[in-house]
Amino acid sequence: MATHFEQSLQRDIDRIRTKVSEMASLGEHALRDCVKALTEKNRVLAFSVILRDQRIDELEKEVDRLCLEFIVRQQPVAGPLRMAYATIRINLELERVGDYAESIARQILKLTSMNVEIPADRYTEIANISIPMLHDAVKAFVNQDATLARAAAEKEELVDVLKSRLNADLMKLNRENKIPFEALNALMMIARHLERVSDQAKNICTEVLYMCTGEYNRHKGTEASRLIFVDQRNSCRSQMAEAIANSLNQPQFIFASAGLEPTSIDPKTLSFLKEKGLDISKQTSKSIEQIPNLDHYQVIVALAPESKKAFPKAPTKVVCLDWSVEDPSKATGSPTEIKAAYESTYQFLHSHIQDLVEAVLGDKID
Repeated sequence: MATHFEQSLQRDIDRIRTKVSEMASLGEHALRDCVKALTEKNRVLAFSVILRDQRIDELEKEVDRLCLEFIVRQQPVAGPLRMAYATIRINLELERVGDYAESIARQILKLTSMNVEIPADRYTEIANISIPMLHDAVKAFVNQDATLARAAAEKEELVDVLKSRLNADLMKLNRENKIPFEALNALMMIARHLERVSDQAKNICTEVLYMCTGEYNRHKGTEASRLIFVDQRNSCRSQMAEAIANSLNQPQFIFASAGLEPTSIDPKTLSFLKEKGLDISKQTSKSIEQIPNLDHYQVIVALAPESKKAFPKAPTKVVCLDWSVEDPSKATGSPTEIKAAYESTYQFLHSHIQDLVEAVLGDKID
């Protein structure tokens, strides 16, 4: 027969699990309503998702309170203590899912005011993997099922592939003038948030594995330093910086580039870099929202004063660097003078990037 302490401990654990399940259910419901609102262009349903997000926020505070009270009252050790710690982390992931649903709903409201054809089937395809992933992750938490957690986490990579394909199709439609830039941004934001749901589900699975086994792999594979170059258009300087950085062949780094208002890549930049042995002909301009796993980037480099808008607000652990440099695509004069402008920017970026990489590695690179 269970002791009074064991009964009290289990009651508290059951209460916490019930609240987490309720919060997850609300998040799943909001996401499915978002998909329905998108496919049916239903503004009323989108508004309801936005209004219901407040309940998810309230539950987040309640779960946090229950966990802290549990730790203080029960003084748990071993498994129960891991459960409390994991729940606090899972609670944050679920609150973010609610935020994603609200953001998707707001993007849908923008789209309903535009006469654009939405590839709804592609979004449904992503949602039909990411939302069940979330469901299984929370089920694994409630049932302490490590096997289910591992199986759910494995689906995350498929969602990444589907989102990348969808984004490529959207960019093509934009280049063909079939969807305006304003719609492109909204559609890509929705795709990104649906993909991020699978990331949050995978994070929950990681916490479940920790809770069940003590195995903690949350930061496995994140040893690489992530750095993003940002300018206004992602058509010249930032593309050049990304190409230079990747040419250093440093596996300890992941580099990306983006623009505040992306446009097509500058043809002169393409040809200049090709002369340097750097082929970026398969690259496309991207907005900041299109960068996968943007939250994981530790360094943001602004290549123009206006692109410092991309810096997160303090306090932040992100390192923000201002490397403002002239945009050679705006250079005028003779062909020789224009080429000199590109060369000057190239040398500036190459020197700064090499110095930064060496500083991080603590070694000289070839």
